Amino acid sequence: MLTAPQIIQTEVQHAAVIHLTIPRHEMMRVFGPAVGELMAALADQEVQPDGAVFAHHLKMSPSTFDFELGVKVSAPVKAIGRVRPSHLPAARVARTVYSGPYEGLPAAWGEFNKWMSTNRYEQGENLWELYLVGPQSTPDPANWRTELNRPIRN
Repeated sequence: MLTAPQIIQTEVQHAAVIHLTIPRHEMMRVFGPAVGELMAALADQEVQPDGAVFAHHLKMSPSTFDFELGVKVSAPVKAIGRVRPSHLPAARVARTVYSGPYEGLPAAWGEFNKWMSTNRYEQGENLWELYLVGPQSTPDPANWRTELNRPIRN
């Protein structure tokens, strides 16, 4: 289930990230430990997360995810281990919110991409998901919420 898509302008949002290039089937195994590593690095630097965890997909192929797993931050971070400073870009984006389990994300993106095509929005190469409500908040996947963002080429 998707909310009605909106076209908005985002601002640069500073973040702490771990860059990962992994086979798609490894996502569920790699994601949780990487979030733990990211949050530990922030705690070591006494920097507070400023929002939900996100995945900023830089390149996608049928078999591989190349993305930054991150979180917006309240203060600059220093590189430590795999954690690096980065940002979510300023961009004109199409945005919607998907409700449901993570296994439904591919179909949600398919529906969202179809909406963009039908409405003649040319998609940028990257995209990002913010995991607004997930297993850390509620055990019921029906209540999970993921914000989908797709830059629009002008």
